Amino acid sequence: MANTTTPAKSGPNTSLLIRGAIWIAIGALIAAALVCVVWVLIGDQQGLIGRAFLTIVLLAGFAAIAILEASLAPHREDWLALLSMISWIVALLVGAVKIWLPDDTLFFGGIERFFHLVLVVAILQLALLHVRLFQKAAARHETTFTRAIVWVTYAFLASLVAMLVFYLTFPHTFHYDELYWRIVVALTILTAVGTMLIPLLNALFAPKRPAQVAAAPHPAAYPAPQPQLQAWPTFADGRTPLPILLDGTPDWNAYYTGIPSPGATIPGQAAPATVAAPAELAAPAPQPFTGGHGLQGAASSGGAALSSPEHGGEAPVFPQAPPAPPIAPPSAS
Repeated sequence: MANTTTPAKSGPNTSLLIRGAIWIAIGALIAAALVCVVWVLIGDQQGLIGRAFLTIVLLAGFAAIAILEASLAPHREDWLALLSMISWIVALLVGAVKIWLPDDTLFFGGIERFFHLVLVVAILQLALLHVRLFQKAAARHETTFTRAIVWVTYAFLASLVAMLVFYLTFPHTFHYDELYWRIVVALTILTAVGTMLIPLLNALFAPKRPAQVAAAPHPAAYPAPQPQLQAWPTFADGRTPLPILLDGTPDWNAYYTGIPSPGATIPGQAAPATVAAPAELAAPAPQPFTGGHGLQGAASSGGAALSSPEHGGEAPVFPQAPPAPPIAPPSAS
């Protein structure tokens, strides 16, 4: 599908067509003013002041519209800006003619002329809107046949607008035969037919727009929720944290008993130094000593008592008794 939008242009990048349209508007404004001056000098004096005031209003309104069109031109396509400016120039000329044309009716002449001017402006703007929408439809599917239809339709439309504007400008100056209105009706029918052909051809031969298949909604990729750290359990007062066991879990027994379990530490305090279990006190090496009667034994250091079976030790070993002395034989008396 053709893109019908035009990026905004500014300064030196403004199209020559837009500049030409602005200069044409300025020239038309000057020409209309000169024509009005000539009518003031050579025309009749009937309603001179009123017509001069209406001329000033007409020229001021056209100048305001020309400024507005010049400000909107950078945001439009070149051909659209040019046609819009031309339509307002035609309306200016028709308005000048309506103001200075001699009166040909006795009553309601001013109201009728104002109504005709409003109809001229409406016809020109409707024709401009038709061209704008018709161009968008024609740009969807362009072929040699469709381009021919477009240009022929534009010719019919321009002829129709010209005949209507001419009649509204000089409604009582010329005599319009029945043939004139037959041509107007024929041009209206041909313009309508050409306008309807393009949408029909687009519906039949233009590439279809891809249907928007409703895809299965995918969940949005949200970041994985960060696990929230739970508060460390406390005692019943809600402030004192429970002790920490050696495996890092809370000491729930302390919650009920109020006494930390062995090895548990209180949060915020250094863990107590673990004291190794005392090994069994080994008996010092026995010191040999020599007793009387040739006895050899072991003396305990520091006067320690000998181990006994009651204390889990071995029974003390005593030295053997010395041999008994030999008995002398009885002497003979």
